[in-house]
Amino acid sequence: MRRARLAILAPLLLLGLAGCNLVVMHPAGDVAVQERDLVLVSTGLLLLIIVPVMVLTVVVAWRYRASNTRATYDPEWHHSTGLEVAIWAAPLAIIIALGALTWISTHVLDPYRPIARIAPGKATPAAAEPLTVEVVAMNWKWLFIYPKLGIATVNELAAPVNTPTAFRLTSTTMMNAFYIPALAGQIYAMPGMVTQLHAVINTPGVYDGFSSNYSGDGFSDMKFKYRGMTQADFDRWVTSVKAGGGSLDRTGYLKLAEPSQKEPVRRYAAVDADLFGAAANACVAPGTPCVSDTMRLDAAGGVAPPKAADGAPPKPAPMPLTTMPPMTMPPPAQPPAPALSHGAAR
Repeated sequence: MRRARLAILAPLLLLGLAGCNLVVMHPAGDVAVQERDLVLVSTGLLLLIIVPVMVLTVVVAWRYRASNTRATYDPEWHHSTGLEVAIWAAPLAIIIALGALTWISTHVLDPYRPIARIAPGKATPAAAEPLTVEVVAMNWKWLFIYPKLGIATVNELAAPVNTPTAFRLTSTTMMNAFYIPALAGQIYAMPGMVTQLHAVINTPGVYDGFSSNYSGDGFSDMKFKYRGMTQADFDRWVTSVKAGGGSLDRTGYLKLAEPSQKEPVRRYAAVDADLFGAAANACVAPGTPCVSDTMRLDAAGGVAPPKAADGAPPKPAPMPLTTMPPMTMPPPAQPPAPALSHGAAR
């Protein structure tokens, strides 16, 4: 009866998996395609060991079962040079192949590295100017700033196809993970610092983006739509954002940064040019010292460095060295002497 139920459930399970949208295996961006290929090649190399071991486990157990009297019984056997070479050479070759693959892909797919191609066999044009998008992870929503276009959006991201996109990311209060499976791998957004991601979308469409790092109550609704568009459609989208009116200044940013859940899409036709830098340095609020200024002050030994004659900000002074006294360890505590019994005293 149990086997009959399993036989019925197995096709239903396969049917359900067939309807899943395995976007990681069918991405729409070249960086995600290369990452998918890396997963497939790595899995294939591992299966070169796993499959033979699984098969040989069954073959050996069946061939040398107790009831098989035709199998050779040799209790004194202890060594085979050919078997030792096969056992060690195959895993060693696979480890070398995986190491070379990992080393190459780590450099080629470095998220901080501008992409060298926009599609297989199609290098990035030398004159191509990437679309810059500044990303701020908030509780619990995403703010996207287009500094060169002078617009901003909340929980909506758009980019033209076959155009390199350079993301600069930060966060307001806690670490988050920016992830669009169809575009590229995830990248962390952290307060007080800026991370980078370079990618390109190749197929027009609407794709899911979300936070893949738990960040509190509204984490499950911290989602947005990523729109890959033709250049003409993207230009019309930018025009519609600018025609919608509204601006995002520092006061509006502070209001937007307050924790909220299921935030609707918002669009801003204008945005403060220095807003992302202030957000990354945690100094949007008036009178708040910026992280970069505090670091510069610390580098100057706690004294504000003098301004240069041309008014340019001074270069940070070298970090002063502090002489630490030698570390000494306290002597080990001596255990108390055991009390003598009356018999021992006598």
